[in-house]
Formats: sequence, structure tokens, C-alpha cells
Amino acid sequence: MRRMNGRAPDALRPVRIRKHFQRHPAGSALIEIGHTRVACAATIEDRVPQFLRGTGRGWLRAEYALLPSATSTRTAREAARGRQSGRTQEIQRLIGRSLRSVMDFAALGERTVIIDCDVLEADGGTRTAAVTGSFIALVLALDTIIPRDKTFPATDFLAAVSVGLSPEGEPLLDLCYEEDSQAAVDMNVVMTGSGAFVEVQGTGEGRPFTRAEHDALLTLAAGGIDTLIAYEKDVLGNALDWRVGSIKG
Repeated sequence: MRRMNGRAPDALRPVRIRKHFQRHPAGSALIEIGHTRVACAATIEDRVPQFLRGTGRGWLRAEYALLPSATSTRTAREAARGRQSGRTQEIQRLIGRSLRSVMDFAALGERTVIIDCDVLEADGGTRTAAVTGSFIALVLALDTIIPRDKTFPATDFLAAVSVGLSPEGEPLLDLCYEEDSQAAVDMNVVMTGSGAFVEVQGTGEGRPFTRAEHDALLTLAAGGIDTLIAYEKDVLGNALDWRVGSIKG
């Protein structure tokens, strides 16, 4: 399959993360992967859900939305319809689960981090871009409340990417919308900086896939996530990337 812009099968689209995209949240980032753009914000509240009160532990939850003009055909606002779609609920749960996997909630204390992800433009991979961009927003937000001599609540780096099989069976990294819509197999992978899998969502859209194809896609995703995490470290810079995983007695 000939890829858009002549990209190699194992190549990411151009990636850019802009820190402090918004002034008001404790942490924010605009992530651009190809033509996909997602605004990610992290807000911290000094309260926790009822089931955590008095435990000394915090919480994190995520919300996701697609702007009406983010796609080629206008998408009606879910608020106007009076309910969230199943897809929206699935994606925001994925984002929340992913970020919670690298959080030390005892180090956070009785606070709640609320992650907001708003898709400004969609061209494939919005949920994986949201996970990656939200991680940057999360670290920036935590840095505003956790003293340098205390354990940092983010225990590891985190990123996500899509992979898939072309109609001809070729493994492809970071699918744009056109590639995703034609893919025989579509998969979203979330991993930590230490190489552990957080989530693997794989679907045979056009046909079943083999164990060998599954393994090839995971290997491809791991390489892409390594690149994204290296970029996250560059974005955070030497003044901040060392805090991720830092433990104080």
C-alpha cells in the first residue's frame, strides 16, 4: 500500500507538542500528529470522589470531545443531543485508565486530576494522540503542586500509537484516517517508558489476523512509542523530565 506523503511503513507522521497551550489549566499541551490536533489540559482539584475520602489517596479521570468542525463532515455536539456517544465514553475511559497506570496516588494525596482532551482536527489516531498529549499536560500540572523534595506522582513515561495491516497485509505504523478506513486490522497500543504494555486494542476490521501478525504489529508499535517517549523527554526538557519516576524518602 502506497502511504500518504510516501511515508515508510514504520514511520510516524510529523509530531509536535506545544507546552502551555492554554494559560488557565495547571498543565496543558497541544499535540499535532500529521493533521490530527488535540488540545489536552490537566486541572487539579483539592477533593476526591466519595470512595477515596479519608484514604490519603488521589484520583484521575478524563473527558474527551470532538469539535463539530474537526472532521470533513460536521459532527453534532453531544451536549446538543443530550448524551455522550458510546465511542466518546470508550475513549475517555481509555485515556483515564492509561494515565492512572503511571500514577502513584498516595504521592498525589487527596486531590483529583481532571484531564480534558478536545480534538480540534481529526485525521486518524485521535485517542492515541490524546493519551500522549495528556501525559505531557499531566506532568506539567503535577510539577506545579509537588515540591522538588517529594515523591513525584508520575511513575513512568507513557505514550500511545496506532498500528494496522494494510489490505495487502503490510504492517503500518501511525495510521491516518484514509489508511485506517481501509485497514484489514486496526490496533491501538499504549505503553510505558519501561516497555510495559498498558492497553492493546486490536480488531480484525476486514479479516481475522494471525498470532504472527499480532506480534509484528506490537513490535512496530513499540518502536513508534520509543520514538514518542524520546520526544516527550525533549519537550519536557532537562529541568523536568528527571522528575518522572523520582522517589523521595
